[in-house]
Amino acid sequence: IRVGSGGVMLPNHVPLRVVETYRTLNGLNPGRIDLGIGRAGGSDGRTLSALRAVGGEYFAQELAEMFAFDEGNFAPDHPFHPVRVVPEKVDLPPVFLLGSSGASAQAAGQLGVGYSFAAHFSQTPAAPAFAAYRAAFTPTGAFPKPHAIIALSVLVAPSDEEARYLSGSQELSWALFHSGQVRKLVPPEEAATHDYTPQESRIIAQHRPLWIVGSPATVKAEIDKKVAESGADEVMVTTTVWDYELRLRSFRLLAEAFGLE
Repeated sequence: IRVGSGGVMLPNHVPLRVVETYRTLNGLNPGRIDLGIGRAGGSDGRTLSALRAVGGEYFAQELAEMFAFDEGNFAPDHPFHPVRVVPEKVDLPPVFLLGSSGASAQAAGQLGVGYSFAAHFSQTPAAPAFAAYRAAFTPTGAFPKPHAIIALSVLVAPSDEEARYLSGSQELSWALFHSGQVRKLVPPEEAATHDYTPQESRIIAQHRPLWIVGSPATVKAEIDKKVAESGADEVMVTTTVWDYELRLRSFRLLAEAFGLE
């Protein structure tokens, strides 16, 4: 299987460190690593402060710096021109820009990298972003043709009823986070008895349509529909459920539904 990052949020990391880390991973596991790069902070203000994060407004500069370190093409008078990147003679893994808008999609196309659309939380349709990505695409060695990923939140159980019950953990976690509270994942039993505030209920109602929850047949039909509507080349799945074994079961049921071994 391929492993890697569903998202290195570049404002939280030094570009040189990202290049060296992922070259090392690619050297140890050649052909098995992907590098997803995002511009969002991805967390709350205190955590971002602890990470010494810079603002997203510097993303384009940091991204250019990351590629310049990898390709060794800083201008001769640039202060980073003499910097040695270790390990040498190891390729950076395939890079995917993460986003939820046409702007990020167009940037991915112009750079000739992959693009992953955050449909697991974005209420914006993926199809226009993928169209912008493909229209702007410039072939590169790593990506001779466009590669568009749609990221989906998926939870599979033997029945629709059980899946909806288990999804209560994710719903409560999402509601807490987006209402400024401490984000935590609780058992579905606790979520079922939680006294939801009107604000929490509104947050869940807004985001519930984005989550694909149900039996294998229900989930397969929904994923097939998302792929057909968006034109995605690949599906990335994230599953939020309280129990590890139930999460593993969800992956197994999903794989069986699509005939994957």
